Amino acid sequence: MTLQAVPADTVDAELFRQLLRRHAAAVVVITAPGEPATGFTATSFTSVSLDPPLVSFCLAKSASAWPAVAAADTVAVHVLGQEQEHVARTFSTRGIDRLAEHGAWQPGPGGVPLLDGVLARLVCRVVDRVEAGDHTIVLASPLSGEHGLGEASTPLVYHSGRYVALDHGE
Repeated sequence: MTLQAVPADTVDAELFRQLLRRHAAAVVVITAPGEPATGFTATSFTSVSLDPPLVSFCLAKSASAWPAVAAADTVAVHVLGQEQEHVARTFSTRGIDRLAEHGAWQPGPGGVPLLDGVLARLVCRVVDRVEAGDHTIVLASPLSGEHGLGEASTPLVYHSGRYVALDHGE
């Protein structure tokens, strides 16, 4: 399925980028099996449905991780803790083997890389891919999940073009 074309009278790209910087988003790393297996940092992850359980994320079709995600039946979503900015930066760096650079992971179901020490992790079956402009929306059904795998209890957040930690006023 392809989403309908956007009308020509929409906001320009720079204003759109500035507006979206006002939105805070949790930071995740999504991994996919393949040759080579890969992972990437995303802030587009969200829950979609409770019945049936569905989540989604978006990825540019031009991204280096796209071929692996496009072919994957299984992906893993890793919610990063506030002290894991270095992990987010590693998985958003271009031109490197991100999994080799990160190092702390094991193969999971279907060969999907599972990162160690994250706030939470979901292993998901891909159920659909929807073309949306220069990105693809990936819909996935969680098969298993774990939380409390690391020391963090607070998620890493991306806001206004930078990584930030939540202040719980403690």
